[in-house]
Amino acid sequence: MSAGAAPEEGPEGAGSAQAGLDDPMPPAAPRRFGPWTLTFLVVANMIGAGVFTTSGFTLAELGTPGRVLLAWALGGVVALAGAVSYGRLVRVIPESGGEYRFLSSAAHPLLGQVAGWTSLIAGFAGAIAFAATALESYLLPASVRPDWLPTDAVAIAVVLAAALLHGWGPGLGASLQNVAVALKLVLLVTFVGFAVAMPGGAVWSGGAVEGAGELSILALASALVWISLSYSGFNAAVYVAEESTEVARIVPRALLVGTVVTTILYLGLNAIFVLAPPPGEVAGSPDVAAVAARWIGGDALERGVRGVIAVALLTSVSSLSMAGPRVAVKMAEDGLLPGRLRFREGRPLGAVLLQAGLAVLIIALASLEELLGYLGLTLSLCAALTVGCLFVPGVRAREPVGSGPWIPGFFVAATVLSGVLLALRSPAQLVAAGVTFAVGTVMHLATRRRGTDRSA
Repeated sequence: MSAGAAPEEGPEGAGSAQAGLDDPMPPAAPRRFGPWTLTFLVVANMIGAGVFTTSGFTLAELGTPGRVLLAWALGGVVALAGAVSYGRLVRVIPESGGEYRFLSSAAHPLLGQVAGWTSLIAGFAGAIAFAATALESYLLPASVRPDWLPTDAVAIAVVLAAALLHGWGPGLGASLQNVAVALKLVLLVTFVGFAVAMPGGAVWSGGAVEGAGELSILALASALVWISLSYSGFNAAVYVAEESTEVARIVPRALLVGTVVTTILYLGLNAIFVLAPPPGEVAGSPDVAAVAARWIGGDALERGVRGVIAVALLTSVSSLSMAGPRVAVKMAEDGLLPGRLRFREGRPLGAVLLQAGLAVLIIALASLEELLGYLGLTLSLCAALTVGCLFVPGVRAREPVGSGPWIPGFFVAATVLSGVLLALRSPAQLVAAGVTFAVGTVMHLATRRRGTDRSA
């Protein structure tokens, strides 16, 4: 069996025999994504709601701008380690599907299915809901929102529009996204440059939050988990790996370049968010970018920045809608989800619509702050488990000589430690993550039993 190939058993082996229930062979995904598309996919997945909402909560938690920037820098280092580790994994297992495929192939089908459902619920549907809800809050703040417009209407409309775009025309969707991401980067870099060029005495008023004490390790851990959500898209390109023109070379490079670019931009943006306005204006605020823009350039700049962020969040929803359905496609090919979710005529329409439906449901049930901790913890633990595949003997044997354990070991240790410390401080977040993992376990047992009944 070739590296990364699925076993030939049914759901017990997460294999391809079940994929033949509807078709003799699952149709191959077309190879259409080059290095620019994949790098932009990583950038678009990373630069989303998190960076525009997290620092207000983080400043309230940590107390000083310096600590906030330290947390963002540490988060960037962890994300870079994750990008390198995922790049190593995709060279050994050059298939789409992300954590689901890696864990199913390298560890055990149970872990793969738990990761698959985690990706479907938290990694993509939850992240889409988070980005779309933040988009609505930036585009229509309470001061200008029409009374006749229902809450969450804009967020839901954006989710459905992105689903139709990537479901019906994946190639067109990728091209439009590349243009939008390039525009987003230009606009955000322009904002950073404008803020830096402003006279220092008139702008930079940031300082410690009133009553800030000594740095708490538990508070830092909480902040790192929140921030990890902003960095979580570093692995986006692995979800569409089979649609890359050259998997082993292009995908790892896209992960690394996209993560480096995003980390640098994050540090610049967050320096402005927490150093420009007075701390009382920022701490605890869910729209820190708008607050900073208003302090720097008045109402006109605030309106402009809200528009830029709306574009940024729109591309985030789009990129998540592009990458996420490939998990459902892989699970359908393995017989773990209905066959109609596979590629049909080169399009993952069924999987895209499933993901959009889950995102709409989450939008209706949760707030921004509730999603922040839950998504950060759940996705961090899932990523740590996936990177742990690099320590499985079968995977290590297929890696090039000299691929040491230090980078993936650092990523796993840092991620798990932050998650454990957050769970000690906020057990409810751990319960929510545990429920998500339990869904994957139950679905694995159900499909395993179904496969046993069919073979009897």
